[in-house]
Amino acid sequence: MSAFGFISTALAERRSTGLLRQRKIIESAQGPLIQVDGQHYINFSSNDYLAMRRSNVVAQAWVDGISELGGGSGASSLVTGYSYVHQALEEYLAAELGREKVLLFNSGFAANQAICQALFAASNKGLILADKLIHASFIDGAQACDAQLKRFRHNDLNHLQTLLAKADPKDDILVATEGVFSMDGDQAPLTDILSITEHTPAWLLVDDAHGFGVLGKKGLGVTELHNLSPQQLPVLMATFGKAIGTAGAFVAGSNNLIDYLVNFARHYIYSTAMPAAQAYATLACLQSQKRLQNKDILQQRIQQFKQLAQAAGLVLMPSDTAIQPVLIGNAEKALEASERLKKLGIWVSAIRYPTVPKNTDRLRITLSAGHEEQDIQALVDALQLTLQSTQKSTKA
Repeated sequence: MSAFGFISTALAERRSTGLLRQRKIIESAQGPLIQVDGQHYINFSSNDYLAMRRSNVVAQAWVDGISELGGGSGASSLVTGYSYVHQALEEYLAAELGREKVLLFNSGFAANQAICQALFAASNKGLILADKLIHASFIDGAQACDAQLKRFRHNDLNHLQTLLAKADPKDDILVATEGVFSMDGDQAPLTDILSITEHTPAWLLVDDAHGFGVLGKKGLGVTELHNLSPQQLPVLMATFGKAIGTAGAFVAGSNNLIDYLVNFARHYIYSTAMPAAQAYATLACLQSQKRLQNKDILQQRIQQFKQLAQAAGLVLMPSDTAIQPVLIGNAEKALEASERLKKLGIWVSAIRYPTVPKNTDRLRITLSAGHEEQDIQALVDALQLTLQSTQKSTKA
């Protein structure tokens, strides 16, 4: 028997069940249009919610940043990779969010892993209570640390309260949820969650990857939207690779929390710092008026889509955000629907198990400020035709 023979077996199983993941090469991207295999599509599968990724604001800042600061940071932040631009971005975020300190990470995945593994090392075991649908990066981090992990049913306050009531009061407890859930597009009932956690010693963590940049009057995410104090929300994580249009992530909290992560978070200590030019472009986007203008446009597109979809008789999952999933419930049918949409010039990815729970396979539509009104109408028309065809093939 050859070594690692399970690889071929696992791939064959994924292929046979229609769950094999494959990459698509994007040959060009101009506004909401992408080119794949020589064909052009209106793209409804990007997390670039505010259309800032290719904006003049971000593009020019990248050019200026690279010209002044180079293409890479050259070292970890604790060696010589931490520049005045990194410091400026951290201080800007801390001031805007009303937090004492902010720490930059190369990705949200790394930030979530770092939080779990630093807070719950072997010498500090405790309990993590996480929403069932929280991102895989947090679940992986929680499973890899020394805390006990329990998951409460999605947005189920009674279940969370029951688990908290059963917890050992001597444990350090972290309650974790998302601002906007990446696959369903719905939001955590943070005010209600706080009514539970505020009467316990537990800390609340929010992964605001899909809310930061779009929620709140200034687009600062759940912290602004719900006016959350540092005491109510001791740990905030958010990313720049979605609404902000660059890359990387940050953790915001108290002086002690951030200093502790600097000293004990291995994902931070042993990683090359994000390029200073990237931090420069991120700060430029955050400070731009263009971002706020596009935030308003995005809200118009969301409302337009929901109204047109309702008029067309389309059944959507409950979401008021840029993430608008259409439940299919079968992996092969979801793929079929995605391919039918492509033939109509619409790019919407099929999201299947294990990314989402079994039998909740879906089309995950993401709207952007870069979409025009006619793009939204084209999407609804194509969905109507596609779902009718998919239903007919299912009955046949």
